[in-house]
Amino acid sequence: MRHRYTWSTESWVPWPPALVFAFFANPQNLPLLSPPRQKMRIEEVKIVAPPPAPATADAMRGFHNVAAGVGSAITLSFRPSRISLKRTTWEARIAEFVWNQHLCDEQVRGPFAFWQHFHRVKEHAHQGAWGTLIIDQIAYELPLGPIGSLAHALFVRRRIEQMFAYRQKRLAEILARTGKVFQKAGAQRFSGLKDRST
Repeated sequence: MRHRYTWSTESWVPWPPALVFAFFANPQNLPLLSPPRQKMRIEEVKIVAPPPAPATADAMRGFHNVAAGVGSAITLSFRPSRISLKRTTWEARIAEFVWNQHLCDEQVRGPFAFWQHFHRVKEHAHQGAWGTLIIDQIAYELPLGPIGSLAHALFVRRRIEQMFAYRQKRLAEILARTGKVFQKAGAQRFSGLKDRST
């Protein structure tokens, strides 16, 4: 019998939810969040369009991009470790998608017996500035019964924690560059505490 594990983490960025969500909704951005040693690449993407994005007034909130809606399939390959010569294939599908709130990807084929990852975003104030709280929630199972449980205790959980720590750092760097492009275009950055009464 397999054991189902859960894990979650949160991070904050000083950019609005629409910009952050748009980044996650585009599967082409996945390799940007992967450690270089993994040499992640996208092998195939089948996009199912999501519902139309909600109309927004400000240019940054109206950030348009490729978005993978429910039913989209993404096939990736990567090296699971530095010494691995063989690439691992991971096929995922988008199971849930709600604009500027959350999306969920589930493994169809890959190294886990089960994998489900919710990406949630919500507007949130942090130290007097408005931005986005990013919540990653995963549920997963390992194959191979007791051997999988031992692998989880020895290194799998630690690898997951390291992977998400890297993702959070890279995402902050990428969004900082992207946000500056919008600032130059006249978009408003969430800086300072906004008047929430308007």
